[in-house]
Amino acid sequence: MEKTSKIGRRFEGKVAIITASTQGIGFGIAQRLGLEGASVVISSRRQKYGKIDVVVSNAAAIPSGNAILQTQEFALDKIWEINVKSSILLLQDASPYLTKGSSIVFISSTSAFQPPAGFLAMYGVTKTTLLGLTKALAAELAPHTRVNCVAPGLVPTQFTEYITSNETIRKEFEKPILMKRFGTTEDMAAATAYLASDDASYITGETIVVGGGVPSRL
Repeated sequence: MEKTSKIGRRFEGKVAIITASTQGIGFGIAQRLGLEGASVVISSRRQKYGKIDVVVSNAAAIPSGNAILQTQEFALDKIWEINVKSSILLLQDASPYLTKGSSIVFISSTSAFQPPAGFLAMYGVTKTTLLGLTKALAAELAPHTRVNCVAPGLVPTQFTEYITSNETIRKEFEKPILMKRFGTTEDMAAATAYLASDDASYITGETIVVGGGVPSRL
């Protein structure tokens, strides 16, 4: 039996500003909130819509160990800027317009709870930071603005294509997932819409893990 989902109109007369929303999970959230009546503002980190690449130069092409370190530092700075700094700066700009009853939802990751080994550990740690930022801002902005977070599990997007396009790797990543499937952008959008809506009016400072049962505790 095909799964169906009833879409309400919880955001009539409201404005939703969604960053990094021209593809993937962000775009799915924009679609969901738009279907529920919100006036949606989508944004991209570039002037032209497209994906963002954090580029680490090929080590064979770098002349010295110091240059490799500098390249890794650049990558870390870029990940921090995208995942954390940009969120803080946007909130500073938006804060004068947050009216009573406003809601902020960060998008973290299950990797925030157990950062993977290697280069992606830096990505996971920035997502861990968002868990703390959620707590801090919830206390600062209460009681007029709620701040919560969604931590998605693995979702097939351009960012995760290197995992989902390889059957062997894909099966390894599916093993710890109790639901035995990857998430969808619709799964993440539904959780985000709930936290942003008045249905969650007594929830703030919390992170909802949408990971199909994957282990997710610090």
